[in-house]
Amino acid sequence: MLKTIVANIDPEETRMALLEDGELVEVSVERTESSNIVGNIYLGKVKNVLPGMQAVFVDIGREKNAFLYTGDVIPKTSGASPTANHPLTVGQDIMVQIIKDAIGSKGPRATTHLTLPGRYVVLMPTVDYIGISRRIANEAERERLKRLAETVRPSGMGIIVRTVAEGKSEEDLHKDVKYLSDLWTTLLSRAKIAHAPLLLYRDVNLVIRIVRDYLTADVDSFALDDQDAYDRVCDLLKFSSPDLIPKVRVHRGKGDIFSHFGIDDALEQISQRQVWLKCGGYIVIDRTEALTVIDVNTGKFVGNTNLSETVLKTNLEAAAEIARQVRLRDIGGIIIIDFIDMDKEEHKQNVLATLETALQRDRTKSNVLGLTALGLVEMTRKKARQNIESLLYMDCPCCQARGRIQSPETVCIQICRELRKITARPRLQGKLVIQTSPRVAGVLEKREDLQKMEQELNRRLISEAVPAMHDEVFSILYQDE
Repeated sequence: MLKTIVANIDPEETRMALLEDGELVEVSVERTESSNIVGNIYLGKVKNVLPGMQAVFVDIGREKNAFLYTGDVIPKTSGASPTANHPLTVGQDIMVQIIKDAIGSKGPRATTHLTLPGRYVVLMPTVDYIGISRRIANEAERERLKRLAETVRPSGMGIIVRTVAEGKSEEDLHKDVKYLSDLWTTLLSRAKIAHAPLLLYRDVNLVIRIVRDYLTADVDSFALDDQDAYDRVCDLLKFSSPDLIPKVRVHRGKGDIFSHFGIDDALEQISQRQVWLKCGGYIVIDRTEALTVIDVNTGKFVGNTNLSETVLKTNLEAAAEIARQVRLRDIGGIIIIDFIDMDKEEHKQNVLATLETALQRDRTKSNVLGLTALGLVEMTRKKARQNIESLLYMDCPCCQARGRIQSPETVCIQICRELRKITARPRLQGKLVIQTSPRVAGVLEKREDLQKMEQELNRRLISEAVPAMHDEVFSILYQDE
């Protein structure tokens, strides 16, 4: 598989796209460093403690307080509840790390289980644990890396060995751990003399995160359109992975780099509710605050043999596309998939296997729970940052994010009701002017509602179309004859 990373660096924002065989599968956007707080470590001040909800709200110096679940507070001793062993009081200083962006009305989610990510390892200074990336499949290599991790980790601290560490030496891991442990010592020193709330550690910007998290041996090329960013990336790789420097290049072509790779067109499709499949079927993606629902339909695909095979082919293609859309849109939380009903158990398992295999390419952890009694597929996917759709788009101010507005016929009926209320009051002389949007005015006049209402109310009525008016808004004005 051909993997390409494309980075567009502008003064206003930095965009990253990951292509697999020329197809867009992941996008990240960072507009300002201050907007990206996931991974940041703060010295916060406890503002509120709610034992009944097992919740603590921590002031981290931003508009919204961070939410800290008491289960994410490190207890002083094992075997008891975190609140019992680590009672938090209002006004207390506490070091927290942001693990989930603020989403909607909810503030950012925090934890006291801190992590410091490096190139080859993630240092966990507050827990005694060793983990190996699940993407390293070779058991012998996993055992080798586990032995190295035991050797290089500081006493009492934990580390997670990252995928890019596969094949690396003890010296490579040791240098990474040494840098991270020194960084942790510095953070502790700052926290002792600092006044909360204060940002102690800011996660690196998007370009550096690309190198740290995405640029691995299986990536074929990394194209950037900024010389300074290219120099920074190469300087970083000289110390960590010099063998990857030849894969990094500066795009010097005319025009926008995203347009050159055909990414802009694919980005426009992110907001679309309906996604067509190559076979002629399609999937529909609907998002709510609690979960995301994905529906599969045969659409224009009629098949060639029988209904069972037609349904299977549509579901198999949909499973692969759903895995791509989940990555591309960065959909997190609970996901419910309504595949087309299948009679054969073999077909059901085939579709589930296809979905799980396609999700293995995703760096974000997901879990497919299987089919429910209603034939729905339940899965979850970790949610950390604000998804790309929420960053690029806002709720429609016209429909208030409902996705629909009142029909012109409904508005016309409301106008009739309002006219009856007005004329029931003490009579005023003159005609009534009804101002509406052009669409509503057209329906109002076409249905002859005005003529009927004039006869009913014995009042002259005039319709006036106002182009700037919202379809759901109207006004009724008195006007002297």
